[in-house]
Amino acid sequence: MRLLVFILGLLVGMAAIGTPAKAQNYPWCAVLNMGAAAYNCGFSTLDQCMADVSGIGGFCQRNNLYVPPAGPTPQARRSSHKQS
Repeated sequence: MRLLVFILGLLVGMAAIGTPAKAQNYPWCAVLNMGAAAYNCGFSTLDQCMADVSGIGGFCQRNNLYVPPAGPTPQARRSSHKQS
């Protein structure tokens, strides 16, 4: 009986974990000098990044690992009339 309760608890715990975390994928990175360079690539715009480094030092650069989200796939245009 204890084994059954343990397995049930294990299964419930695994289900509660959900999906794994993914790395941030944004086009701008703040590079902060805190003894060693620290990167925060969580900014959608240059203005957001500049606001973050303002007053604490550092600079912003493009995230060279940024991959934009996939957009809608182009579909062939369908014409309702026949061309001659």
